[in-house]
Amino acid sequence: MKKILTTVALAATLATAAHAQNIAVVNGKPVPSSRLDAAVASVLARNPGGEITPEQKTELRKNISDQLIKQEILAQEAQKQGIENTAAYKNAMDLARQSALVNLLVEDFAKKNKPSDAESKAEYDRAVAEAQKQGGKEYKARHILVENEKQAKDLIAQINKGAKFDTLAKKYSKDPGSGAQGGELGWADPAGYVPEFSAALKALEKGKMTQMPVKSSFGYHIIKLDDIREAQKPAIPPYEQVKDRVSQNLLSQKIQAFESSLREKASVK
Repeated sequence: MKKILTTVALAATLATAAHAQNIAVVNGKPVPSSRLDAAVASVLARNPGGEITPEQKTELRKNISDQLIKQEILAQEAQKQGIENTAAYKNAMDLARQSALVNLLVEDFAKKNKPSDAESKAEYDRAVAEAQKQGGKEYKARHILVENEKQAKDLIAQINKGAKFDTLAKKYSKDPGSGAQGGELGWADPAGYVPEFSAALKALEKGKMTQMPVKSSFGYHIIKLDDIREAQKPAIPPYEQVKDRVSQNLLSQKIQAFESSLREKASVK
């Protein structure tokens, strides 16, 4: 009797251990916990520096666990239907193999080339110095955008006779964002506009409007310059607030340089 009880206890222990190694057993096939751990780690790696509470991590593991079980059920059904023997499956597997190799290569490179704090601080200082050098002018403008030159000329004539620019912008402008605001574009560096618009804007005097339609790839513009000011220097957050982002940007630059160097060395015919 004692021997039977010992055997039962051993079997229970082995079953518990097996369950700990798997998140589930689907139709007799185990779904290993290691697969769940790898999937969770992959998700967390895509959010470096992001905060996650124990409750959120538990919920994340549950959601991924459910997804892995669902995938196992569907994969088994695909095997039953012989999809593994199709050319489409073999092509997909070849692409998946290649993608896995690339992802693991990049992950390995990232681990070995993580920017040091000194590198990140140097990059932050460089960006701050660059931002502080920025100057020039900002223009506060408004415009009316229409489809054809004739309509633009008609609207210019109406404005010159006393019609209100903002009223016509709200009624006729094809630009829904600024049109609803009476053509208002706000303060901006002219370099941010298409070249034709930028050139016409910088040629205007404050308070004046273009007397001929300005053609661009968007249509025909009537532009009015409301004001000009010195460019506002951007607010720069302290290093400690952005160091994770700076480090990630530096790492992305290193990865891009690594990929470019491999491309240059490769023989592609």
